[in-house]
Amino acid sequence: MATELHIFAVPGIPEITHGLDLAQVIAGALRRAGRAIEAGDVFVVAQKIVSKAEGAVVPLADVIPSPLAVEWGTACGRDPAVVEVVLRESRRIVRMDRGVIISETPHGFICANAGVDASNVPPGYVTLLPPDADASAARLQAALTGLTGQPVATIVADTFGRPWREGVVNVALGVAGLTPLLDCRGATDPFGRSLQSTVIAVADEIAAAAELVMGKTAGTPVAVVRGAGGWLGAGNGRSLLRPASMDLFR
Repeated sequence: MATELHIFAVPGIPEITHGLDLAQVIAGALRRAGRAIEAGDVFVVAQKIVSKAEGAVVPLADVIPSPLAVEWGTACGRDPAVVEVVLRESRRIVRMDRGVIISETPHGFICANAGVDASNVPPGYVTLLPPDADASAARLQAALTGLTGQPVATIVADTFGRPWREGVVNVALGVAGLTPLLDCRGATDPFGRSLQSTVIAVADEIAAAAELVMGKTAGTPVAVVRGAGGWLGAGNGRSLLRPASMDLFR
């Protein structure tokens, strides 16, 4: 358990394009900013730049909308090409209503528009979620550990909406070098009661805290969370997905 966390954004990250070495870019930005990395630091990296570096970007001019995409997009005032990309990136549609598509992605994430996003990319393009965010996080973690000479962890994060709550919150899509869940079941509270169901989503909470310094339009898609070293260990983002058999809303 951490008693204090320090979070800072990494300035000077340039526009990311397909093929750029993200770890080298991040390490270079840290050097220019005079920021040293310490053992146990956690890098929170926006999904958007991971997708750009990996080429998960779709030119809408190449998309031929299906009849459903044309019908629904026209009725709701949305670009049918974008709707088509969302449908292609969905393995299950949870709800389509009032211009909003909530779907389940092939990764198992349930989110708006299957993670397809037109923000922070040139007009006429959309980004997709990385095909394997855990693998992306693992590559970054290995490279950043080598470049900084310190054992670090990485989280690939994106902002998701939440049922019954206003506002979006950063969540962990991919995790490497970090235990994503803290299981408190069996621990005893100050009144002697044994905790029965408390499992804390450490990776999500670290990602959410980092979003406060990253912002959406500030051009700082990477943050470092210091003080979370006690949670370093094995783990991945897939463990944060609730099995369908345990989901009361399926």
